[in-house]
Amino acid sequence: MADKQALISVSDKQGVVDFAKGLAGLGYKIISSGGTAKTLKENKIDCLEISEVTGFPEILDGRVKTLNPKIHGGILARRDKKTHLDELKKHGIGRIDIVAVNLYPFEETIAKIGAANNTELTEEVIENIDIGGVALLRAAAKNFSDVIVITNADDYPVVLEKLKDKKDDASFRRLLAAKAFAHTAYYDSLISGFFNLEKFPQQLSIPLKKLAGLRYGENPHQEAALYRHGNQTKAPVALTARQLQGKELSYNNYLDLESAWQLTLEFDQPACSIIKHNNPCGCAQSSDLLSAYKKALACDPISAFGGIIAFNREVDEVTASETAKLFTECIIAPSYTSKALEVFAAKKNLRILVQPAQPGKRGVPEREFRYISGGMLAQDKDNLLLSETKNATARKPSDEELKALEFAWKICKHVKSNAIVLVKGTQALGIGAGQMSRIDSLKIATEKMKAVKDELPAATIPLVLASDAFFPFPDVVNESAKLGVKAIIQPGGSIKDADSIKAADDNGIAMVFTGMRHFRH
Repeated sequence: MADKQALISVSDKQGVVDFAKGLAGLGYKIISSGGTAKTLKENKIDCLEISEVTGFPEILDGRVKTLNPKIHGGILARRDKKTHLDELKKHGIGRIDIVAVNLYPFEETIAKIGAANNTELTEEVIENIDIGGVALLRAAAKNFSDVIVITNADDYPVVLEKLKDKKDDASFRRLLAAKAFAHTAYYDSLISGFFNLEKFPQQLSIPLKKLAGLRYGENPHQEAALYRHGNQTKAPVALTARQLQGKELSYNNYLDLESAWQLTLEFDQPACSIIKHNNPCGCAQSSDLLSAYKKALACDPISAFGGIIAFNREVDEVTASETAKLFTECIIAPSYTSKALEVFAAKKNLRILVQPAQPGKRGVPEREFRYISGGMLAQDKDNLLLSETKNATARKPSDEELKALEFAWKICKHVKSNAIVLVKGTQALGIGAGQMSRIDSLKIATEKMKAVKDELPAATIPLVLASDAFFPFPDVVNESAKLGVKAIIQPGGSIKDADSIKAADDNGIAMVFTGMRHFRH
């Protein structure tokens, strides 16, 4: 056998012909598997098929072909150990110095059939689980000091250049080995995630694939990147939205876009939400999109400056012209009219995103993860809204109040804790977010409401309040009575619920318990 040999076995044939020609020009003998060998021979590149090297045919419909000592011995033999080289000679095994492999398209297969995290193990899924390819990559990466391993077609020209210049040093080989181990780990995590039926298994691997580097993270001194979860067919908005214009998205943009879109999807009628620093600063539902936007903006026009706007209906020219008056980082909607896009085109830096979705239909992962020092937290995504409501006070809310309470509750779920939301009809008038005490959140919501001037609902429409968690004291109820609040929705469950109920009864306020809280940290 030739002194220099390269094994090429790829499912994705992109760039492989030029790579093989380059290796042949450098004096490498090519060994290849059936499909790859066919491609190379069609392009007049000499190669030995695996079966010619092993002296054993592919069997079991190709399930077994490279799992052979004459292949793995040639890869794993250490060149600095005489005993290894003597064994190769004894058994007639040639050294394999380069291994270029990419794996069966398992990820593409489960994406195509929509089977990620599905219990249906179809034959197509099973047969796209690579065995030999993973073994080849791991063997070559283990012996990286003597073997170059390649998993990505983008590295083909780099490797050829390094070989020509004789700069394929240990650090370069180690880098390629790291890529190979990352590739097989990602691949195996896709498979384990697909097979696993436990929500929180004892051992968990999360397949993440880098989509893009970001300019920076939350702050300019922090590096950042965007990754996609390979096992999630219901990807977050950040990964599935199509950007039509504007600057590249930032780390903070992605977070705010996700929050804005998920809140807007809560509503079936035309709705608009405005997000700033991951919190709603305005939200409204109306008979048309322009009205919804104006009402949402009226809640807190100062905070809306530099925010994210989300719509759940197609944006027309009139609505686009109105939103263009405000400095906005991003606008996201299911679609836009051509005239609306012409309006936005005048603002070159404004990011315009399209995210097709049915209003009221939420597309989010089943679990969410958050990194803490040295570990991860995992939980169910908060996809529920209400289980059932229970009237807690002597007075029951009217139908008009119930409708407003439900609207307020939807917004409250998307506000950082402690959260207080003041609503009239289907328009938020005041939002208090992220305070250490609930009464402080009410004070903030109250100040925001006092500033509302434009698009103010009629005085005859009842004012309602939503709280994301129970009241430990009756102070919020008593203060809300001074504002004219007519109905309150809150989870209940405090040991002092009776105090809050009494305060509500004393002030003629209807109070509804949800039995479900919506903390958002």
